[in-house]
Amino acid sequence: MNLRKTLLAASIVAALPMMASNAAQAAAQLMSAPVAQASPQESAGLVSKLSALDNQRGLSADHSFRIASQHPGVVGEKITRANHTFKGLRVFGSESVVVTNSAGDIVSESVSDRRTALSAPAASGGGRSATVAPADWTPTLSASDAIALVVKAVAPSGTHRWAPNAELLIYPVMKSVRVASALNKSESALNAMDLEEVVDHYELAYFVQTRMANKGKPVYFDTMVNAKTGAVIAQWKALQTVVGTGNSQYNGQVPIQTSLSGSTYQMLDSTRGTGGTYGGMAITNANHSSANSPDAGSIYTSTSNVWGDGQNYNGGSTTSANGQTAAVNALWGLMNTYDALKNVLGWQSLDGNNTATYIAAHVDTAYDNAFYDDGCKCMYIGDGSSFYSLGSIDVIGHEMSHGVTAATSNLNYSGESGGLNESNSDIGGEMVEAYARAGGTGSVIPATGNDWMMGKEISKSGQPLRWMYKPSKDGGSPDAWSSTIKNLDVHYSSGPNNRMFYFLSQGSNASSSSDYYSKYLVKSPAAMTGIGNDKAFRIWFKALTTKFTSSTNYADARTKVLAAATELYGAGSKEVIAVTRAYAAINVGADIDETGGTGGVSITTQPSNVSVTAGSTASFSVGAAGGTSPYTYKWYRNGAVITGATSATYSLTAQTADNGAVFNAVVSDSSSPVKTATSGNATLTVGTTGGTTERVTNGGFESGATGWAGTTGVIGNYSGQTAYEGTKFAWLGGNGTTASETITQAVTIPSTVTSATLTFALHIDTAETGSTVYDKLVVTVKNSAGSVLGTLASYSNVNAASGYQVRTFNMSAYKGQTVTLSFAMTEDSSLQTSFVVDKVSLITQ
Repeated sequence: MNLRKTLLAASIVAALPMMASNAAQAAAQLMSAPVAQASPQESAGLVSKLSALDNQRGLSADHSFRIASQHPGVVGEKITRANHTFKGLRVFGSESVVVTNSAGDIVSESVSDRRTALSAPAASGGGRSATVAPADWTPTLSASDAIALVVKAVAPSGTHRWAPNAELLIYPVMKSVRVASALNKSESALNAMDLEEVVDHYELAYFVQTRMANKGKPVYFDTMVNAKTGAVIAQWKALQTVVGTGNSQYNGQVPIQTSLSGSTYQMLDSTRGTGGTYGGMAITNANHSSANSPDAGSIYTSTSNVWGDGQNYNGGSTTSANGQTAAVNALWGLMNTYDALKNVLGWQSLDGNNTATYIAAHVDTAYDNAFYDDGCKCMYIGDGSSFYSLGSIDVIGHEMSHGVTAATSNLNYSGESGGLNESNSDIGGEMVEAYARAGGTGSVIPATGNDWMMGKEISKSGQPLRWMYKPSKDGGSPDAWSSTIKNLDVHYSSGPNNRMFYFLSQGSNASSSSDYYSKYLVKSPAAMTGIGNDKAFRIWFKALTTKFTSSTNYADARTKVLAAATELYGAGSKEVIAVTRAYAAINVGADIDETGGTGGVSITTQPSNVSVTAGSTASFSVGAAGGTSPYTYKWYRNGAVITGATSATYSLTAQTADNGAVFNAVVSDSSSPVKTATSGNATLTVGTTGGTTERVTNGGFESGATGWAGTTGVIGNYSGQTAYEGTKFAWLGGNGTTASETITQAVTIPSTVTSATLTFALHIDTAETGSTVYDKLVVTVKNSAGSVLGTLASYSNVNAASGYQVRTFNMSAYKGQTVTLSFAMTEDSSLQTSFVVDKVSLITQ
């Protein structure tokens, strides 16, 4: 059996629908809304169509398909994962990922085929090259026998956290063989594309899944047991953790979405996700229940909607302000994970079908791990001993990404596929971190904001769990693929793919002494060019959700990531070139020159979201550099070209019907061949005239101190800082000496309004180092007597980040009052911290 030929054929099928499409339009497509599961009739119809394709491939009638799962594709499409079966038994790791349109037609099929050697001529009644003889299709052991054998081996005195199960199936025992061109290569010279996976033989087996607890630790295993002899064929750990073998106190005060029930607030976010255990995204208090078999406990509640103290858990009450901090970390991380996936990709919750999940904080005592449990489709966070509380934003994004994998490709958690599983979670953690650090809004993953180090904030030593740009810095992860990588723990075999993704996004360095150098990049230029976080993540996510199968390895991943890049950005595009080079940089495939990839056009100013009232003018602008001027511009609305929109700025008179429209631009240069760049998306929000009212006077500070009181000398246009928009801003701090500065404004919120929302843009930079709070900005709401009615947020030097972040707060609690907004800064005796505020707005409706 030649697996690679099958995969190549699948890739050709996948590429056909894109031939008539526009690459820029495809790149802007979002995943569709949650999909309805197929009816039995629909499933039978799809199986019939797939079986017809099998007949064309020469497979016998003993082969069929079993629908495993479904999730959204891009708008108008559905993704179905179908397991391959033979004589009614599933063939492990052999499956098809099928994209269908709204009419049920097959658009593409991505295949991992491990079944063809089972086919037999009708007259023989047996397998051509199968080692499972016809008489052997009946097991000697029962399912309960197989489970008992596994339990005895892994945890004889343990208890079952989830009921064990055993599935009778056909297990292809795989082996790696060299392609003809690599027969004489030394082992050290092998590239991932020099090997292919082929079936050595088949065994009738039970796939036993045990989720147990023993001696205070979860013991999760997947085991293949020979259904005749009881011998263990293969076994791997199945607990998906952030801490590998051997190896918001983080965010300042942050806005979190809670629910009010009577007079009690709950950490239940009913605006994100539906159904699930709690009907929305929730944070619960495990209250030190044993990691042996953790009890998620109850949702966090409080009579006040101000939570946590921002300090690491000190071992006391889990419901005190200090105990609540771990829950604040968790909810903020969960919200940003949901928003990053939905706002950027259109993917809703973990499964794409908007099913709510939850995180349980304070698992066990001084527990040094966090893990995703697919039994409850939830996450557990320990308080740490060698670590700080394991609830940093990248750790939460990491574990929640395991849920996305489980709902889509379901990459087997062993060997190369297990390394890709872990790498996807590291990628997800970093992209959520970048999104959250930039304010957690918008439709793109920001180019900066993440640190490319997994779990650095939770580390007491200052050393992260993993360095994505140079995996070998941890002493165990390889920087590149080798034939022995499949033997490593999955947290280590993830290393090369992590580095691939870093290079794809950020590019490499040509100096051999650099951490960002790869000896495998031998073409021109020696320093490959990255394409940024947003494009890299879109390509990776499309491959994960629409092409990867459970058995995808590094070579297969390269093929399918290239296919995803081609579908999104076009054959020969700089994005496809970057994917090719990024995989070459980790010894997967050959390097190529960046033909058309250097000296190209790049977007320097992205179009911004616009909010106007009906009848007003809305304008979108784009800036570009590089390539050969002059440039030409083409604007798109919801993926369709706007006739006559050929300037760097596009303006329209907004009408109510334009609300929610999405705009982007494609910039082309004058070279031959033409080089192009595609901007990010910008959304137009159109409100009804007179329906909304701005309550803040001069919130952008363009009229100086007008409307503001306090230390108004901080307002102006000063060198060293820039405005969020316009030319002026309020620069609090930045003195480097003991100082206190405050700006205030009184606003009236009528009792008749239905909503009141405060927003402001904040940039923080500092000369301080470490995680100790020295300088602070506290945002409060006061009454006319100066008494504090509520603290909206507290920021410090620890929250420093590049660029502005837009902060949003619900002010409905102050309806019917005239209140004073206060921004108060205190700075200690040395090392400056600047808190730069702009575009303060309080909109009522």
